[in-house]
Amino acid sequence: MEIHVVQQGETLYAIAGRYGVDPELLRLVNGVGPGGALAVGQTLVVQQVETFHVVQPGETLAAVARRYGITLRQLYRNNFFLRGDPYVQAGQTLVIAYQGEKLGTAYTNGYAYPFIRPSLLRSTLPYMSQLTPFTYGIGASGGLLPLDDSQLLAQARSLGAVPLMHLSTLTEEDTFSSQRAVEVLTDLPRQRALIEEVMETISAKGYRGLDVDFEYIPAAQREDYAAFIRALRLRLAPLGLPVVAALAPKTYAAQPGLLYEAHDYALLGAAADYVLLMTYEWGYTYGPPMAVAPLPNVRQVLDYAVTVIPREKIYLGIPYYGYDWPLPFRQGETRARSISNQTAVTLALEERAEIQYDETAQSPWFRYTAGDGAVHEVWFEDARSLAAKLGLIREYGLHGAGYWSLMRPYPQGWTLLNGLYDILDG
Repeated sequence: MEIHVVQQGETLYAIAGRYGVDPELLRLVNGVGPGGALAVGQTLVVQQVETFHVVQPGETLAAVARRYGITLRQLYRNNFFLRGDPYVQAGQTLVIAYQGEKLGTAYTNGYAYPFIRPSLLRSTLPYMSQLTPFTYGIGASGGLLPLDDSQLLAQARSLGAVPLMHLSTLTEEDTFSSQRAVEVLTDLPRQRALIEEVMETISAKGYRGLDVDFEYIPAAQREDYAAFIRALRLRLAPLGLPVVAALAPKTYAAQPGLLYEAHDYALLGAAADYVLLMTYEWGYTYGPPMAVAPLPNVRQVLDYAVTVIPREKIYLGIPYYGYDWPLPFRQGETRARSISNQTAVTLALEERAEIQYDETAQSPWFRYTAGDGAVHEVWFEDARSLAAKLGLIREYGLHGAGYWSLMRPYPQGWTLLNGLYDILDG
């Protein structure tokens, strides 16, 4: 697998010819539009096909997978253009295997809201070991807020992704509540009732584990939170179901701030089966223009985390989005627009902007002038920046990757992931 950076004057067909690959396949697996238009500085993931198969009349995907001794999920991963759809036509060419060695194996988890487009969810699920519907919040009385997760659970089961229940302190107003966290963590009868409701939901809906994301917890509840995670694990462990704790991106134990203080890496790492490091949002809606997850910052979090948490317990958070900032940036006034990586590339193409790459942050960016004359700065993720982050899984010996989130299409990212790792079943 190679990552090609588009240069001025290059065309999709010329690039395909240079590498000796099929231009239509190159277009499809990188999410390039039907016309093949490319932005300068855009990345293309290039893979050489080792084995392909031409579908015969009456042949099914499952039959093709059995013939070559691969799983149906792997067949989907090797052919993103199938988008999780089981229907194929006679004469259609399928990739059975690509050339080249992978970095190893990894588990993957992705988060999705109930309103995700079904076709987008189907196209993504073959690349996920687990799917986590977002989110069961906590109501004013201490019970679970409802979540319409039926579509997500049905599709996860049909495409082989293991569903994890997501529990957070999100309120009816869609904000994280410090007060609700304190009430659950300090009122033991309320906590026990919540745990029972969680267990009932897991059983009724067929969830295969629990992901807990309590944010903005006061420092005084540091040990209470770890005890809550332990209590959940004690209930789920006999059923063979894991508990995952989401952690704010800390770089040292005593890091100040409401987001960090109660997330004790050592205590929570011991209490949970796994942790998710939320290694993103350095560049965020109300902050100045910068990379969402600069690689040096991500490394700092990992360098601390692995000193107090077993490496094999860690999911590395992977951002699957970018931001568009109007300039000049004014603290307290400027608000960035959250966009998909695919939208960022399309925007660069439409505005004739040349995509740059920050070698320190290991992240792509560009500027453009909008129709109203305002200058904008865009930071996002591409094959280079994602490869740099995903490479940390092998380098540090981590459990896998947790993607926030699956809500926006970006085919190239899944092509890259499939080229780097064999995805393990959840």
